[in-house]
Amino acid sequence: LPPRMMLTLLAYCYSTNRFSSEDVVRSLTENATVRYICAHHYPKWNEIPASTGDVYQWDASSTYIQEPPFFQNFDLRPSIIGEIRGARALGIFGDSVTTDHISPAGSIKPVSPAGKYLVQNGVSPEEFNSYGSRRGNDRVMTRGTFANVRIKNLMVAGTEGGVTRCFANSASGEVMPIYDASVAYKAQGTSLVILAGHEYGTGSSRDWAAKGTALLGARAVIAQSFERIHRSNLVGMGVLPLQFKEGANPATLKLNGSETFDVLGLSDRLEPQQDLALRITRTDGSSQEVPVTCRIDTPIEVDYYRHGGILAYVLRQLLQA
Repeated sequence: LPPRMMLTLLAYCYSTNRFSSEDVVRSLTENATVRYICAHHYPKWNEIPASTGDVYQWDASSTYIQEPPFFQNFDLRPSIIGEIRGARALGIFGDSVTTDHISPAGSIKPVSPAGKYLVQNGVSPEEFNSYGSRRGNDRVMTRGTFANVRIKNLMVAGTEGGVTRCFANSASGEVMPIYDASVAYKAQGTSLVILAGHEYGTGSSRDWAAKGTALLGARAVIAQSFERIHRSNLVGMGVLPLQFKEGANPATLKLNGSETFDVLGLSDRLEPQQDLALRITRTDGSSQEVPVTCRIDTPIEVDYYRHGGILAYVLRQLLQA
C-alpha cells in the first residue's frame, strides 16, 4: 500500500483495537477514509479489470501467475512412506550452495528454459522481468531452479550454469539443462536426488528453493550439512533431507552422476533423525552402502513428510475438521 494509505489504515486499526490479519483486511474494505483515498487519490486502481466471485478465475494465458500443481492428484489419505529405489542424480554440488544458487531471483536469460518458455508464450526478452517478479508462475520458477549462471554442477566439470548430465536416453550422459533432464527422467518414472557438501541451502530463506526442488522431481537431498531453515522447507515440500556421516561426501565416494541410488530402511515407521542406508550402484555393477542420517528432526515433520508436505497435511486436517 502507499505510505499515506497504510498510515490511515494503521491508525484506524489502533483506534478500534483491530490487529489480526483478518481484521486488517476487513478494516481496509470497511473504512470509508481508505475507500475515499483509493477512489480519489489512486483512481487507476479502479480501472484494473478484475473477475468477481468467491473463487479466483485463473488466466491460462498469464505468464505472471498460474495455478500451482501442489494439489494435483490429491487424495484424502496420505501415502505410505517407502524406500526410494533406482534414483538418478540430478546434480552434484560442492559446499555452500545458497538458496540463490538453487532458485535465483535475478534476470532471466533468453537461452534458459525459463526464457524459452516466455518466448513461446509471446513475451519478448526485454519484457522478461526477473524470476522474483514471476514467482507466482510455477512454470517459470521450476524452469529456473538450479538455473543460476554461477552454480557449478560437478557432474559437468568445468562448466557454470544450470546444466547436468542426463542418463535417461544415453548411457554416457547427455549434457542438457537441469530442467530438461528432469522432464526426461519424469517421462521414465525415475526418481531423482540432489547431492551436495556442507551448508546446503545457506543464505536467505527462499521458499522457491524448496518448491522448485520438489517440482523438478527430487525425492531427496543428500548433503554433508544443511542450513536450518532450508532443511525445514525441504521437509515442508515433501523432499527428504539426508545427511552423510562424518568423512563421507560426493568427493570421497567418487561420485560422478552415472550411479543409481537407493535409500534403504525408509518405512512408515520412520522416526526423527533415524539412521538409513544409501546404496550406490555403479555402472560396472558394483554397489556400496553408506550410512546416512535422516534429517527429519521432529515428530510433526515426520507427519509432514508422510503427507507429501505441509500443504497437503494442512488441507487434510481442514477437510477432516
